[in-house]
Amino acid sequence: MSEKILNIADNFWNIRGDFKIGGILNIGTHASIVRCQNGKFVLLDAYTLTGKLKNQVDALTNNGEDLEAIINLHPFHTIHVKTVHETYPHAKLYGTQRHLDKFPNLPWQSQLTESSEFAALFADDFEFSVPAGVDFISTNENLHFASVLAYHKASKTIHVDDTLMYLKFPSIIGVLKKPEVTFHMTLPQTLEKRPGAATDFRNWVTQLITQWQGAENLCAAHSATLLGDKHASPSVAVKIALALKKVERTLQAHEKKFG
Repeated sequence: MSEKILNIADNFWNIRGDFKIGGILNIGTHASIVRCQNGKFVLLDAYTLTGKLKNQVDALTNNGEDLEAIINLHPFHTIHVKTVHETYPHAKLYGTQRHLDKFPNLPWQSQLTESSEFAALFADDFEFSVPAGVDFISTNENLHFASVLAYHKASKTIHVDDTLMYLKFPSIIGVLKKPEVTFHMTLPQTLEKRPGAATDFRNWVTQLITQWQGAENLCAAHSATLLGDKHASPSVAVKIALALKKVERTLQAHEKKFG
């Protein structure tokens, strides 16, 4: 992977960044810069901007003066939080409870990004959704399934960390497997250990498919971007529905154990 900025749609840019496990395996990460109806910008998630990347973002945002907010959506994506705040200190800083706990000295806004109060602040431009039936902040810090999903209504783009992935597969011995949307592999470990958790998760996904059925683009961390249009087949919503079908055995196994 290499750092770059993709113009996904009018007023929506996805920043593809580097993230190396053990300093070797680059699984990538991302953030998105979005122009809102008021002409100001928000940054979805944090990624340290240097060189060409920073020049591009600064050109969009009047050298950062028009960057209104930095919105951290994944509890466990914290590496770049402090640096990005220091780069754009005037931008309002939002995060999950784990962000606030990890960086208590940063000037956080009071509304947590997983809260309805936060969602109301940006309702003109975005819809936000928090997965149900799973641990949002797991006690096991290696389990990163849940994040706050953001839907930019004007560009019909979903920005998501970990929860959903868009995987592209290399050709193996001449066999090309089609790209697919999947749920993060840690779902079995993060379903809440209680009766009804699987049903709550299933219902959340079903509601998401209905509510965001007009989505045309999907920007996912650690994987890739899915670009389409209203004529694309299958649509993003259908791809998410297929992803739900693929985890049905996992949900049924959980129900068998916990109810």
